[in-house]
Amino acid sequence: MIGPKLFYQGHGSVRIETPEEKVIYLDPYAGEGYDLTADLILVTHGHYDHTKLELIENRSDSCIVITYQDANQDGNYQSYDLGYVKVEAVEAENKNHPIGEGVGYILTFSNGKAVYFTGDSSTTKQMATFAERKLDYAFFCCDGIYNMDRAEASKCAKLVGAKCSIPYHVKPGGLFDQALAEEFQAEGRRIIAAGEIMEII
Repeated sequence: MIGPKLFYQGHGSVRIETPEEKVIYLDPYAGEGYDLTADLILVTHGHYDHTKLELIENRSDSCIVITYQDANQDGNYQSYDLGYVKVEAVEAENKNHPIGEGVGYILTFSNGKAVYFTGDSSTTKQMATFAERKLDYAFFCCDGIYNMDRAEASKCAKLVGAKCSIPYHVKPGGLFDQALAEEFQAEGRRIIAAGEIMEII
């Protein structure tokens, strides 16, 4: 089965095209590639570098926007089964992003593959519970300024235990930084530069 195609736009921004011809945007802000018609828009928190929804001019009539406020209601993390993807909100927090002001997301696609995006976060209590789920991919914010640094993100990757661990949101003000990304160490590490496409298989 053909897997979803993930286009890393840069910084914390991602676009995913599913085999069902649905288009998902996560934290729109950076890079290019906002021309495809959106079916789902996910926002992890309210900072400007994750919420530039005006970039997505084309939206289907049934387009759904899920913000961190929708996804975490009084401490109850929400799940949404949309058929082509299941969206599960999870904990995200650090000194710049208090608990309740942001979420991470685990997306599970119709081919069964699960992808975790930390959102802007440091280590959370919930991360240690993910290992038993045997996630396929995990994206770790690791800029070391507004989020955990590469060393802490590497420890989180070991906690989560995904088959493939990927650094993103590595340099505020830039799309990507290869040298900083290489400081992230994890079993099954994969580095994806801004503008690259990865198939979720």
